[in-house]
Amino acid sequence: MPNTITLPKGFTTALDEVYQAAACTSDLTCDPALVKAGANAGEILYPQISVSGLGDYDRNTGYTSGAIDLKWKTAQCNYDRGTKIMVDAMDDQESEKLAFAMGGAELMRTKVAPEGDAFTFAVIAATEGISKMEGETFNSAANFLEALITAKSKMDNDEVPAENRFLYVTSDLLNWVMGLDTTKSREILATFAKKIVVPQGRFYTAIDMLDGKTPGEELGHYKKAETAKDINFMIIHKPAVMKYDKHVAKDIIPASSNADADGDILKYRKYGLVDVYKNKTAGIYMCTK
Repeated sequence: MPNTITLPKGFTTALDEVYQAAACTSDLTCDPALVKAGANAGEILYPQISVSGLGDYDRNTGYTSGAIDLKWKTAQCNYDRGTKIMVDAMDDQESEKLAFAMGGAELMRTKVAPEGDAFTFAVIAATEGISKMEGETFNSAANFLEALITAKSKMDNDEVPAENRFLYVTSDLLNWVMGLDTTKSREILATFAKKIVVPQGRFYTAIDMLDGKTPGEELGHYKKAETAKDINFMIIHKPAVMKYDKHVAKDIIPASSNADADGDILKYRKYGLVDVYKNKTAGIYMCTK
């Protein structure tokens, strides 16, 4: 895809950037110490543990024998995306050094962060066994508040720890509840470790990843899948999610090292995994429109 760079005509202009929020799901990224490399290319291993329960104590024979079951789950990395942008040295110079410097920042803010969030939510939404509330259209803050209470009660009864529960929600719904300014609304919001507003354009149950090559997909990025639903809110217990960036490459190749052209090159690639622990699906609650 060729660059489109309009050069300034002898006057200084303010930079016209796209308003875009930073990544919403970075808090879900796991500790790399929990992950090991798999035996095959593209595989990673992460632990899942369970223990047996208590038995009757016998005064003659003592304790019953319990057991720990620690397994290393093998998972295939499911995210491998990247791009390469080159800006001619003279285009960059004559654009007052804005084309290359700001182009990289725009890439991270308006493409990398939104796509990473959308992919994360879509993978989690597609996981079998998570708790769901489907087909909800809230017509008042009170309705939404009741839905939050229902979700909290479900997770409480499923014995999901209260710590590290993150509420991901659209701005309309969160502002509704915050606008109530009642004891009830303050109490329910205070039960979450974090409240993160998610733009609706990143909050779908499924997305189509555009490959950047085929006709109609040259610009890359992603779009809402035809069968996808909008998500109202999602409560995620952080330990229920395996979000691991195995490899992130952010390289800048200066024009002096570019053997093919007199241009600076920005390369970006992210390779990793988003998954849900199969024994912790109760730690996910999703409400869709």
